[in-house]
Amino acid sequence: MIDGVATDSSTPSPEKPRRARRTRMTGAERRQQLLEIGRTLFATKGFEGTSVEEIAAKAGVSKPVVYEHFGGKEGLYAVVVDREMRRLLDMVTGSLTAGHPRELCEQAAFALLDYIEEYTDGFRILVRDSPIPQSTGSFASLISDIATQVEDILGREFKLRGFDAKLAPLYAQALVGMVALTGQWWLDVRRPKKAEVAAHLVNLAWHGLDGLEPKPRLIGHRKA
Repeated sequence: MIDGVATDSSTPSPEKPRRARRTRMTGAERRQQLLEIGRTLFATKGFEGTSVEEIAAKAGVSKPVVYEHFGGKEGLYAVVVDREMRRLLDMVTGSLTAGHPRELCEQAAFALLDYIEEYTDGFRILVRDSPIPQSTGSFASLISDIATQVEDILGREFKLRGFDAKLAPLYAQALVGMVALTGQWWLDVRRPKKAEVAAHLVNLAWHGLDGLEPKPRLIGHRKA
């Protein structure tokens, strides 16, 4: 009895709220988390502006965990870049399924613009000059790989029109380079809409190809 009021000693005391059990990540999950955090930071701050300390802090782990998975910032960056280059190349090459050359041009343009739209951080990383060597090469080498796919398409078209098929690689580099540079511009402005950008790119490429001269001549005074 307290102050004349009977108490029931059997009444349980209020339970303390239980802390939510923290789920421990597997090694694969932690590696994926670090890749995603690194990808975001490299896209916004660049390689030099990103530190292992910041990566670890955002992941809620200590620095040794980052070193354990990737050996350091360079290793993490290399994996991020390699993944993005493979993703872009797979998207472009996987898109080339049509039979008509003009539709193939449309598919290639859409594939690059789709990548920029869906994986913006990845594209920002790729178009920067990489400070370390990559097993998959540079962005320029990636564009060259994509151009090789287009080169086969142009080669067949050139043969049908009686043009020199040996020049197909030159035109393939020019066309893919045009789309890639336009993509870098569109990355920031995002106007006009993606489909309209693709239409204009193909308009320039296709009608330029449609009106090709078999043996173009220079009209200026310079001939060499």
